Amino acid sequence: MVGLTDSKTETGGMARSALAKKGRVSAPDPQAILNAIPHPVLLVRNDLTVAFVNDRTEQFFATSAVVLLRHPLTDFVQKNSPIIALIAQVIEQGTSVNEYGVELGNPRTGDRSVDIQVTPMADYPDLVLVILQERTMAHKMDRQLTHRSAARSVTGMASMLAHEIKNPLSGIRGAAQLLELSASSEDRNLTRLICDETDRICKLVDRMEVFSDERPVPREPVNIHVVLGHVKQIAMNGFARDIKFSEEYDPSLPPVMGDKDQLVQVILNLVKNAAEAVNPPGRDPRDSGGEITLTTAFRPGVRLSVPGSKDRVSLPLEICVIDDGEGVPADLVPHMFDPFVTTKSSGTGLGLALVAKIIGDHGGIVECESQPRRTVFRVLLPMHSPGNRDRKSRGA
Repeated sequence: MVGLTDSKTETGGMARSALAKKGRVSAPDPQAILNAIPHPVLLVRNDLTVAFVNDRTEQFFATSAVVLLRHPLTDFVQKNSPIIALIAQVIEQGTSVNEYGVELGNPRTGDRSVDIQVTPMADYPDLVLVILQERTMAHKMDRQLTHRSAARSVTGMASMLAHEIKNPLSGIRGAAQLLELSASSEDRNLTRLICDETDRICKLVDRMEVFSDERPVPREPVNIHVVLGHVKQIAMNGFARDIKFSEEYDPSLPPVMGDKDQLVQVILNLVKNAAEAVNPPGRDPRDSGGEITLTTAFRPGVRLSVPGSKDRVSLPLEICVIDDGEGVPADLVPHMFDPFVTTKSSGTGLGLALVAKIIGDHGGIVECESQPRRTVFRVLLPMHSPGNRDRKSRGA
């Protein structure tokens, strides 16, 4: 590392070079090794200025190394952030510390849950080594399994409702229609109310019956960009006509193995939620607007463990629906895909639960991250050719 060499490192470097010449070991650049680590790695001085960062740190803070090295760490995290206290503790005690599940705030990227390891540098007393490990994906996996279980938990209820409620509702509606024939005009309003309410309950039960469908998903290669384009066209000609849409697509994304109609339903539900977030009902028409961003990307490092098996399924296809609405309350985010959970006064709380079920049936996961003016619904799916995991070898 530049500026941090001494006689020991020079001697060690000469020894490694000598061994390399003999063909025993290779001698890669130490910075190349640090850049290959998939976690942010920083060297921080006692005055909290940054002495070194690897490539992953730049991505984590959404800031270039040049900027990171010119400013103290407090410019990139909140001043009362736990990481500052941990660094101070290591400087004072001279021993390593680990902290798990720390919420690390960043003005550019928002709050992230990370594991932090801070270690003193024995040869450099004025430096500490900081390693951050994001917990987001692990949490996604755990929560997604919970979402699937929650969605399946209403399966028995849906079947029961279909058989035990719809039949008597039909009788109630039929009786109300017969009464309407001989009722006065004032009483007809009441019989009409009975019919309307029984119809509303039947529609709710019909929506819940979807959860009891355990048939395998019919799968074929689906171009997810065609699905996104179809949903965007529906939205811009209907419920989201006053909302701006932007797109950030990876044009070389391979096909998704799934059911096109169900994927349309998933994206349509997510876009409708986003549209209602940026332009909620009751808002003054003069204030209508907002923006929805649709993105796709290839994330080759994402894998999901299959319960009851040693298999790990690769989920490299990422589809995001991002809105600039007011956001979801923090205490509600972990439960967004549970049945009957909703922020809408007239909502049923089944839309996102259905999204979780469909994506789960496709072997993927869906997650929500929210902060004011940026809510992200992220879907991760397997691609059409499971054996083709190399980005360079994938087709359009």
